[in-house]
Amino acid sequence: MRAAAPAAGIEAVVGLRPEIDAAVEQALSACLTDTDLNMGKKYTGKVRDTYDVGEKLVIVTTDRQSAFDRLLAAVPFKGQVLNQTSAWWMQQTRHIVQNALLAVPDANACIMKKCSVFPVEFVCRGFLTGSTETSLWTHYSSGARQYCGNDFPDGMRKNQRLAQNVITPTTKAADHDAPISPADIVAKGLMSQDDWDAVSAAALQLFAFGQEQAAQRGLLLVDTKYEFGKDESGSILLVDEIHTPDSSRYWLADSYEQRHAAGQEPQNIDKEFLRLWFRANCDPYKDEVLPEAPAELRAELSRRYVLLYEKITGQQFQPAPLGEDPAQRMRKNVAAALQELGHA
Repeated sequence: MRAAAPAAGIEAVVGLRPEIDAAVEQALSACLTDTDLNMGKKYTGKVRDTYDVGEKLVIVTTDRQSAFDRLLAAVPFKGQVLNQTSAWWMQQTRHIVQNALLAVPDANACIMKKCSVFPVEFVCRGFLTGSTETSLWTHYSSGARQYCGNDFPDGMRKNQRLAQNVITPTTKAADHDAPISPADIVAKGLMSQDDWDAVSAAALQLFAFGQEQAAQRGLLLVDTKYEFGKDESGSILLVDEIHTPDSSRYWLADSYEQRHAAGQEPQNIDKEFLRLWFRANCDPYKDEVLPEAPAELRAELSRRYVLLYEKITGQQFQPAPLGEDPAQRMRKNVAAALQELGHA
């Protein structure tokens, strides 16, 4: 990455304890960007490192921050927030659909049941927004009125609430996700019609439940993505993060209407402002070298992630200790949990 560009216009969120601000500043130079658990077969993703240990997967969520199919920055405590936020939601949504989560032995790690994953991401949307190539607003503003099998009327504005929630699925790929319609998903053999019907219904129920819970906490769950798979018995399970600030867009509810009427961007506590900053300072899809994200931008994103965790869960965030070697800590915690789960 090239030198950092100015970080003008970053609006700081309020409501965090002073000790969190201090911890974030201290952690800027101690982000978890790589892992080595020394077990199973390791797969490195954009944000997560996955260790295949047989019938189970150990998933470590790092502080790596990605968008535009690129690695953009490292954000303090991001991995811990994502891991613990997702685990909270998985505990709250088992009445809608079962999930693959078996244990959360560490701040940054979870143990999941291994499943056969559908090669489709289920993107649920409640608003016309976004800034990436696959976002609904990007396509709508370019003139498209049909997207992923959904029809949209003329005359809509950016960030406007949709008449009803929709699914805009994408294919799953290591480098770049592509929009696809439900009919094409079935026609291409990516899913059977029965599986599509069951999973899409579950996705919309999860999204509606997430929106309801978010609203009770002064938030708007704007959009999100889910991944599903089947276990060895053929049961459909949620297999990836749910309603985290990485997989979802959250806005502050109390200021949305006023800001939308004034043509302003909603106040968000997700990674959208990071995407917008890179959009303003480079072409994140085409530039070979990207500018370095300023420290104050990384710190503010960390603060927003922690704020979201506390708003959603109602629990105070407890940062993982910085003085302890994270690799050693995770190896110890994960090994003990695998033994307890009866892992050979």
